[in-house]
Amino acid sequence: MSTGTPVATRLAFYQGQFVENSAVRLPLTTQALHYGTGVFEGIRAYADSAGGPLAVFRLREHVERLLRSAGTLRIELPHDAGELAGIVLELLDRNGCIGDTYIRPVAYKYALAPGTPFGVRLSGVTAQFSVTTTAMGSYVPQAGLHCKISSYRRVPSASIPSDAKITGTYANNALAVEEAHADGCDDALMLDGDGNLTEASTSNVFVVLRDGRVATPPATADLLPGITRASVIELLEREAGVVVEERPVPVAELLDAAEVFVSGTGVEICPVTAIDHRVVGTGRAGDLTTEVRRIYTEVVRGRRPAYASWLTPVRFE
Repeated sequence: MSTGTPVATRLAFYQGQFVENSAVRLPLTTQALHYGTGVFEGIRAYADSAGGPLAVFRLREHVERLLRSAGTLRIELPHDAGELAGIVLELLDRNGCIGDTYIRPVAYKYALAPGTPFGVRLSGVTAQFSVTTTAMGSYVPQAGLHCKISSYRRVPSASIPSDAKITGTYANNALAVEEAHADGCDDALMLDGDGNLTEASTSNVFVVLRDGRVATPPATADLLPGITRASVIELLEREAGVVVEERPVPVAELLDAAEVFVSGTGVEICPVTAIDHRVVGTGRAGDLTTEVRRIYTEVVRGRRPAYASWLTPVRFE
């Protein structure tokens, strides 16, 4: 079920404190605003289907990736992975979050340090860190996405490292999404410089071939290798006995697929039912897509004890 327009919760973590969201004011000179020099994470917390505590999905992996992304832009954070996880959990607790919640940590370049000359740079610039939480259920059409193969190519890793979630890089994604919307589609599928599939605007892509094999573009394909992507690969292998081929996926193979689905923190698991106004498979979620979505939902809702280590419960005091 969708929650409609996402509603930010009352408190945020900003400049080392838990403060009212409405009280946060960023200076117009904030460097990340001008140059896109920030990194972020998207994390989900889910309500337990059995009435247990809210639990954050793969929290440790997300905060560790945030630290790696921050290192790419020479953003020094005064917190290690354990402390970052603790901040997220405390914010959820302070906000009294009990339903499905989206968590957005952001680390960004803030202002020139004393003695640093003006200009575009990474060193000699101070950093800030914030976390916000937003009540959020599913926000994409659960029946399936109609995607467009974008004319905008994915920014190559040789230009900006794609394995870091850098804010400025997402201008590329936004352009592709706007083009897709203008063509009556829900999302964009992006190609690399060789014309092979990379990812959707905010999610990874899996292709189920007509012979039953499953392929997804490799981590070297100018994409962000998602934490949900890694989870899906493991779930398919352990629960469905399907080994995913991580390899280049040409457009011809994408268009001839029996099923296509995307994975990501935001979109979760969602079928792609049309590409460039051409129906994929039967035009509905295929059997494997339906199965992996069911398994994934059971995992994040705490109904699969074998994956309990992927969930970090929020313990309200």
